Amino acid sequence: MNRAVPRIAPSILSADFGRLAEAVMTMTASGADWIHIDVMDGHFVPNLTVGPPLVKALRNETTLPLDVHLMMTNPDVFIPEFAEAGADYLTVHVEACPHLHRTIQAIKEHHMKAGVTLNPGTSITTLEEIVEEVDLVLVMTVNPGFGGQTFISSGLEKINRVRRLIDHTTTKPLLEVDGGVTLENAGKIVRAGAEVLVSGSAIFSSKDYASTIYLMRSAGRTMAV
Repeated sequence: MNRAVPRIAPSILSADFGRLAEAVMTMTASGADWIHIDVMDGHFVPNLTVGPPLVKALRNETTLPLDVHLMMTNPDVFIPEFAEAGADYLTVHVEACPHLHRTIQAIKEHHMKAGVTLNPGTSITTLEEIVEEVDLVLVMTVNPGFGGQTFISSGLEKINRVRRLIDHTTTKPLLEVDGGVTLENAGKIVRAGAEVLVSGSAIFSSKDYASTIYLMRSAGRTMAV
């Protein structure tokens, strides 16, 4: 099967937090497809980052889709705020949502695309009852909480298994991968089934953002799988 050229979603977790607006404008000008924003509550993951006010501020700096990943224990409470702030995609973790179907419905009712996340230790079976309802599945290939981590090699097989599950759905949600995505492994990740690549350190640490985004996209260019 042939797959489309992947979307590239730079993660602002690796940007200079004192110049986030500039970073988003630069990523937009450099050819990014989406902007990925990690929201951490210091409880579900051991880090604390941004919230709806920053998402709202960044919404004014780009027309690209804002891909907001909620790493928090009570995401339902903040769904209306992120919708008002301008999030396009809102992705939650299986473990954080005791009533996951209701959470996904609430996200859609607020006119956002709904996503669900699998941590490295989360079984794919947790997707089976919800995959037809979501717009995006995010496979984490590092343990969430910090940027700059190394890709967990067993993630490739997990991506492939999620791909097979998605291919048997009628809705065909997008398959996104986040964690240790680099120029060196982007091709393998896309061949395993990814359609959206989230990358932070590999992009923001490069000398030429536009070139890195182009090369990462090219590394995962359409191939028979």
